[in-house]
Amino acid sequence: MKVWSPRRRSQLKHGEQKQRRSRGLTRLLLAAGFAFSTLGGLAEARTVKIVTAQTLELRNVDGQELVIIASPDAAGVELQVDDDQVRARRVEFNRTRRTLTLIGAASYRTAKDGQTLSGDNLVVNLGDESLTGQDVLISDRELEIRGQEVERVPGQLRAKNGYFTPCAKCGRTTNDYAFRAERLVVYPGDRLIAYRAQLLLAEVPVLYLPVVVLPLNDEARQPKVQVGRDALDGLTVEADLPFAVGSSVLGTGLVRYYQNRAPSLGGGVDLRAYAPFAAVDRADLYLLLLPKPLDAQGNVRGEGGYDTDLNFSVRGRVPLSEATRDLDYAFTMQRRDIGRSETDPERGVTRSELKASVEYPLYRAELNVLGRSGPEPETAITQPYRKKEVVLDPKPFSVGGLSADFKVTAGEYSAASNPFSPSAVREGVNITTTRLEEAQELRYSRPLWTGATFEFSNSFVGRYYGTGARTVQLSLAGQLTQRWGVQSRQSLSLRQEYLRYEGTSPFAFDAVSGRRLNAPLSLNLNLVPVPDTTFTVGYVRDPFLKTDTQQPARFGVTVNRRPVNLTAALAYNIGTGELDNFTYAVTLGDPESGKLRLVPAVPARPATPTTPAQPAVPAHYTRSSAWPAPRLTLGLSGGYSRVTSIGTPGKDAPSGLQPFTVRATVAGDDRSSNFSVAATFNPDLDPQLSSVNTEYTLARGFDTVLSPLTVSGRETLGVQYPRLTGNHTVTWRDYTFTQAHDLNLDQSETARESGTVTFSVGNRAGRATNWQLAYGGAYDLRRGGFTRPALTGTLTTSRPGQRLNTSLSYNLPGLDQPYSELGRATLDGEWQSGRFSVSGYASYSRVRTGNLTDGNTANDKATDTYTFEPLRVGVALGKAEQPSVYLTAALRQRLIYVDGERQGDDPLAPVLGFTLDRCCWAMQGEWDVVKGRYRLTVGLPGQFYPLLEGGPDGTRVPLIPSLSRPTTPSR
Repeated sequence: MKVWSPRRRSQLKHGEQKQRRSRGLTRLLLAAGFAFSTLGGLAEARTVKIVTAQTLELRNVDGQELVIIASPDAAGVELQVDDDQVRARRVEFNRTRRTLTLIGAASYRTAKDGQTLSGDNLVVNLGDESLTGQDVLISDRELEIRGQEVERVPGQLRAKNGYFTPCAKCGRTTNDYAFRAERLVVYPGDRLIAYRAQLLLAEVPVLYLPVVVLPLNDEARQPKVQVGRDALDGLTVEADLPFAVGSSVLGTGLVRYYQNRAPSLGGGVDLRAYAPFAAVDRADLYLLLLPKPLDAQGNVRGEGGYDTDLNFSVRGRVPLSEATRDLDYAFTMQRRDIGRSETDPERGVTRSELKASVEYPLYRAELNVLGRSGPEPETAITQPYRKKEVVLDPKPFSVGGLSADFKVTAGEYSAASNPFSPSAVREGVNITTTRLEEAQELRYSRPLWTGATFEFSNSFVGRYYGTGARTVQLSLAGQLTQRWGVQSRQSLSLRQEYLRYEGTSPFAFDAVSGRRLNAPLSLNLNLVPVPDTTFTVGYVRDPFLKTDTQQPARFGVTVNRRPVNLTAALAYNIGTGELDNFTYAVTLGDPESGKLRLVPAVPARPATPTTPAQPAVPAHYTRSSAWPAPRLTLGLSGGYSRVTSIGTPGKDAPSGLQPFTVRATVAGDDRSSNFSVAATFNPDLDPQLSSVNTEYTLARGFDTVLSPLTVSGRETLGVQYPRLTGNHTVTWRDYTFTQAHDLNLDQSETARESGTVTFSVGNRAGRATNWQLAYGGAYDLRRGGFTRPALTGTLTTSRPGQRLNTSLSYNLPGLDQPYSELGRATLDGEWQSGRFSVSGYASYSRVRTGNLTDGNTANDKATDTYTFEPLRVGVALGKAEQPSVYLTAALRQRLIYVDGERQGDDPLAPVLGFTLDRCCWAMQGEWDVVKGRYRLTVGLPGQFYPLLEGGPDGTRVPLIPSLSRPTTPSR
């Protein structure tokens, strides 16, 4: 790519210049774009990228360097300034002043705020990211703002003689409401402030306002005002008022007023600051001073005052010279009194924590400070509640096979006393003292001869306390390993360790626990005697332990050679001569044994000084194994565990043999069909058979796409605890038949049910029309029948604009259910076409109370509940693509009958409703004609506000409780 310079241009003729611009530079810029690295470097690292342009010129005017980017056709020039997008007919970049001047009609879209600024002759300063222009239109997803003179700086936008409205996005010629103001200040994403403004309704001025504040943030940061009246507090006002300071500080002012409390007025702030200063990344502050609540009698508690909730946090980074990583710090302070009783030990307690760390080429340093102010704790606090700690952690050091890592920690701590330290217990439940901790870890490794390595490690942690106490944790280990064989898969290792713990800590949180002295010697052997077979041996002996408490020797074997897959592990205590435990799992089977595999021919190889001659091997076929039944797989698993208990009196002691399972699986030709049976035996039971389990899957069909048939199931028979559990499914095309049961085969004499049995049929889920029919319920094997059977069915169907859901449950006569009746039914449907919609809902349920066993119906009571919304009609008015008014009318009723007698007199009540949706505001209303209840709400961008609620009890204005009036009783 060539960049034109003034000298180069002077050497070319006018026609040659035009030809080069139109054929060379234009096509290259349009095809690949052009990254202006010089512009980005001079403009404080802002990158300007040319996306679309046709000409590019360099000029020098009055000592200022100009870059002219132009495109005479309708496409214009398109640039990217970092992530912002610029469009104009002509752009002049002043390299001296670092400004972009957008000549003629242009637009500038900010990626961060999502705003588009459109106007003539916009000037963008790449240094401070500001923008100025005249007759500018600013639009985003919420607002449209016009201004004769507009200036934009990061985080703020100012306009003079401006006009703004949230209704511009609605696409109506006349906005429902708008504002005209002499001066506008916009904080993107937070709020808009207009000074000396006029409210326009349908573009007609109706009200003058000295200032207007319009929130632009999300619903969580919208202003909220709640006014109410409480029996104890009287008039209450709670207000959350968002605000912002610049572009980086967002906050909410909290105002609380309780008429009868002393004091009555409280408040606070919820503040978030993003990078407010150079060394602060984020700061959060939540502070609320709430007047103390009254007691149950309405009296002020004590002398009154405030309960305080405080949560303050700040984190950031401080660059330091020569540091490989900036100093990171985080500080938090918390206190919570609101909601705590006067006797709560956490009341009035303020906790603070400071963490700071910095990293240099040779070491890393940390500072940790925990603070606590308020009443001293009267109970033991396990973790430190006060701490002043400095950590110095040098980088690991290594030379050859030697590596060393050191760490030093010093500080003062307050925490619970160690109950095993008499001197600490005398100080109380908590103790405060200093501590110096030094930790080191040394490692050395080197090869000795072929396959042999030697490793040594030393780990030491020493803690020294201001009380004179000390603790030591020392760990020494040396290991010699010899590897050999193919890929060094066989190995022998000998490891000697020495562990020593000394001293008693005055603190409970770092108390040393465990055996004081250990010196285990361990031997591990891994062998591969033949391919696909691994044998392991492990033994550990500690001279400081008694013979009967030594760890057992462990042996293991793994065989993975078709058709055998075997895993076994054994633990034998050499000191006591007893078998500790033994587990095994073996599988016999090879699904590939029936297939022949071609082995290519191998040519003869002559003898060499180191290897004998190899005769030629002709090509031949072979099998993966000699397993005679490729479809059959056999499995066996079990084990043994040494018995440590004496058993139950009157019964034989346990043998230690664990239950073992025998499994056989037969697979079909394509392995999509299979049958498996398994039996579990417990040697300590009589009979030994514990349970039998079967699983099967059968897939058949002449056409697996149009007519597939799948049968699957699972059945488990418990013998030790007689129980039969299972389910069976048959699927053909889109239809599924399922049978499920769970039955206790050894039920007690007083039990009237053995379990449940169900049968169901239906089509697959996920269809537009889905149905299912089921029969079943509780079943009694002793009496041979269902006790409370029911026939249930569901149907769900949907079409574009239509929906129908129905379900029912019909109780049938059973051993404990003499009635045949409808138990539950629901119907729910909706139809919608264009502007009209019709829907309805109805449900019925019957519940019986009393004892129905043995046909006794003396205390039987039936409660029937009917819920109706038989008709709900809706109509949309306005433009077809964007209706603005929705009218609804519905009928509602709920009836309850007990033994045929109606309870209450709830009538069929018509309910009328409307919704006025004007895109930038909305209003909803509802009126229950019979009950006389009504409500009215209005919605503005981000929130709905209840305006009016009323009924037989009176009228209520939620926003202004003082205007609420109860109904005057008639005399």
